[in-house]
Amino acid sequence: MQNVGGEGDDQPAHGDAIVYGTIGDASTLIPMLASDSSSSEYANDIFDGLLEYDKTLSTLEPRLAEKWDVEDGGLKLTFHLRHDVKWTDGQPFTARDVEFGFNLIRDPATLTAYAEDYKQAKSLEVLDDWTFRVVYEKPFAPALASWGSMVVLPRHLLEGKNINNNIEFAQHPVGLGPYRFENWQRNTRFSVRSNPGYYRGWPWVEQIVYRIIPDQATQFLELQAGGIDSMTLTPLQFTRQTSTPVFARDFRKYRFVSNAYTYMGYNLDDPRFADVRVRRAFSMAVNKQEIVDAVLFGLGKPCEGPYRPGTIWTNDKLPPYPFDPGKARALLAEAGWTDSDGDGILDKDGKPFAFTILTNQGNETRLKTATIIQKRLRDIGVDVKVRVLEWSAFINDFIDKRRFEVIVLGWGLSLDPDQFDIWDSEKTGYKQFNFIDYKNKEVDDLLEKGRRTFDEAERKRIYDRFQEILYDEQPYTFLYVPEATPIVAARFHGIEAAPAGISWNFPFWYVPKGQQKYVITE
Repeated sequence: MQNVGGEGDDQPAHGDAIVYGTIGDASTLIPMLASDSSSSEYANDIFDGLLEYDKTLSTLEPRLAEKWDVEDGGLKLTFHLRHDVKWTDGQPFTARDVEFGFNLIRDPATLTAYAEDYKQAKSLEVLDDWTFRVVYEKPFAPALASWGSMVVLPRHLLEGKNINNNIEFAQHPVGLGPYRFENWQRNTRFSVRSNPGYYRGWPWVEQIVYRIIPDQATQFLELQAGGIDSMTLTPLQFTRQTSTPVFARDFRKYRFVSNAYTYMGYNLDDPRFADVRVRRAFSMAVNKQEIVDAVLFGLGKPCEGPYRPGTIWTNDKLPPYPFDPGKARALLAEAGWTDSDGDGILDKDGKPFAFTILTNQGNETRLKTATIIQKRLRDIGVDVKVRVLEWSAFINDFIDKRRFEVIVLGWGLSLDPDQFDIWDSEKTGYKQFNFIDYKNKEVDDLLEKGRRTFDEAERKRIYDRFQEILYDEQPYTFLYVPEATPIVAARFHGIEAAPAGISWNFPFWYVPKGQQKYVITE
């Protein structure tokens, strides 16, 4: 990759590279085994689903499937695949690859957290090389959209092999998406090259490079120095450090409500946090608006549950959880936590109330959030430490192994309200998403009912009640929904901000020939 420069017209042209700054490296490039955002981001460049929501997030559009039929009240889906798709090793993509992926993700031996949607299907039948039919025994509301997440894998390369231990494919995958794998230097750099045979058209930008820089301040210095072209700005960087004529000339900033929320989660296997009075007390001790104002600089909203405020699935009848330190102290006293020795720290049975909040390295916003929570809990007599961990160690050694007391972390949101994978009592196993070990029979029943009806009004009633229970029990202290704040070098054209964000049309971004910065060589 060599620097070039100069001016020219604004017509689309192949070439150049975009260099992203990212805080964490991926754990695997096999999508169904990945549970972290970096892995998903890399894999999205290399693989594709059968369908995808459009930029308005309101309609499903064809991808690997050119069309589909919905019959028998949603119990039967027939997908018609494109005939012109090939894996990047030249082999044709067929319905047998979908069947292989479907069977693989449902296999109990596969270490995946994404099997649940596909286990709902009664059968998958391949009708010919480009047609397959899925039959459901019971209504399953997320069924059609779930096939957008069903990332297929090449049967000709993986059949008969142990997917969990297939290091070669996990580090050098063959896909069929807009980009093809190029190079991966662990914890340093990952790159892909454009796929000239991509069925939606050869992407204009020739190369994508991810530089792993686990600190947003350092990323910002790299952005200013020209070492990276795009990053997610911190609220401080977005509001105060990029409002100069130089940034206005060289970069474009974007701001939109993200499909994600940040929370403080409790390990419910710990007897201290199994007591609902303690969790309610902590939620009352935290001033969410203070966090939004001081940490996000107003670029976000407090939230009371696992849905984005303002969307149809949010229970608007739930009032903001009260910020009431006095009542928080009273609840802790009721739970047996008092300052018996006058040292300013609550204690019970001779043990001080002390614990550590874990969060991930490189996310300045989460660290500042945890620090404010630390102060607020200290105000009610709880001794809190904050520990920052490198991303992959945080997930693999602490979350997956339940080695935490309290965490500050975030979830991305799907457009369907189904929350089965995160809150159902069955999803508490290794590598599953209910890692706080939350169990509630009524929630389990509601989650099941919510998936079994296509009636939107009925689903709304079900998920409203689901949110009432979470609000009452506070297994998480739901904190806020942040705004996404990406910045991209101004030489990139074709970017269109939409409810889906800015990356929904990345294969169609381009840099005019005269403005290209890098010459990409083999």
